[in-house]
Amino acid sequence: MHSAAATPTYSQLRERFLATATKHNAQLRHYPHPLKGMQGEDLFTDVAVFAKPGVKKWLVSLSGTHGVEGYYGSMCQTQYMDYLAGKARDEDVGILVVHLINPWGVSWKRRVNEDNMDLNRNYLDFSQPLPENPLYESIHHLFTKECATPEGRKKSNEGWQKKIQEVGYAEVKNKLGAGQYKHQDGLQFGGFGPSWSNITLRSIMQEYLGDSTDAISFDLHTGAGPYGHPMLMAIAEHDYPGIADAQRIYGAWLYTILTGPEQVTDTGISAACTGYTSQAMVDMMQGKRFTQLVVECGTYDSETVGHVAMRDDHFQHLSGELHGKKFDQVKAAILEFFFPTDDDWRELVWVRTRQIFDKALADLSARG
Repeated sequence: MHSAAATPTYSQLRERFLATATKHNAQLRHYPHPLKGMQGEDLFTDVAVFAKPGVKKWLVSLSGTHGVEGYYGSMCQTQYMDYLAGKARDEDVGILVVHLINPWGVSWKRRVNEDNMDLNRNYLDFSQPLPENPLYESIHHLFTKECATPEGRKKSNEGWQKKIQEVGYAEVKNKLGAGQYKHQDGLQFGGFGPSWSNITLRSIMQEYLGDSTDAISFDLHTGAGPYGHPMLMAIAEHDYPGIADAQRIYGAWLYTILTGPEQVTDTGISAACTGYTSQAMVDMMQGKRFTQLVVECGTYDSETVGHVAMRDDHFQHLSGELHGKKFDQVKAAILEFFFPTDDDWRELVWVRTRQIFDKALADLSARG
């Protein structure tokens, strides 16, 4: 079943979020982004806080790490504020809602940010040598501005299919997903330094959770895994105590993924990636009882739909043609991949996300 309702814009997502937070007496903070959105609008990451002074235990939700995936995240964050308003809540547990940490990507309906960065490749120590990605180096020429023409796209598609035939789609996807740190005009670019969103998230976490003792945090994503299935994942470079808490709370719901250059996973994400938000959050919360989790909601097939939609979007922006019929078609396709217009899909992912949040709140409440 598909909805006839128009998909909201960034401004509409923000208006709904702020109106709902205000209705339920949240404390609000606004972090202005330096650039404008697709419609010339001002951009912000907004934070809604439900907490009495001195709270030490927190539930955290983060949306929009991958821009266009923030349509699902915003939907769930806004609906959860309404849902909680009708329930008795333990006031010893604070709730921190970080709305659209990559507002530029949400507005422009891109997975990346204003610098073509994938934020989940950007949380690295840039004073250290950056990871190399030989496989990406062998195919970068397929994704440059020269390939944005019809003839260039034909050659790019042929080269892409040849690489898949050589090493297999799963291997290409995993190694491509590992990120690269040399080509700002390429795919899966991790940046040359910390992004605005990276710096802003660290500031938010320090301000609100700097003196916390316990927290469970969720980064909300779409696009990997079976259609309509919200996977709950713990993603980290090494095992840490918060994973045991997650296993106790969620049992068989939980997928645990330890990342590294040669790691693989069948979840649809890249286990070879470094620079994940998840690991950065674990590092920020050292010394506290902390669990960082990802909710990843499956949509369509990544090889036949997702990668095509993301490549089309990539080439559209490289071409500089940022309006018109083709531009609108490209944006509609990438948004449909990451936020299906199917009402049943939206209801299913909302219900499971709510259940996941509820279990975390209950566990935090039960702690001494």
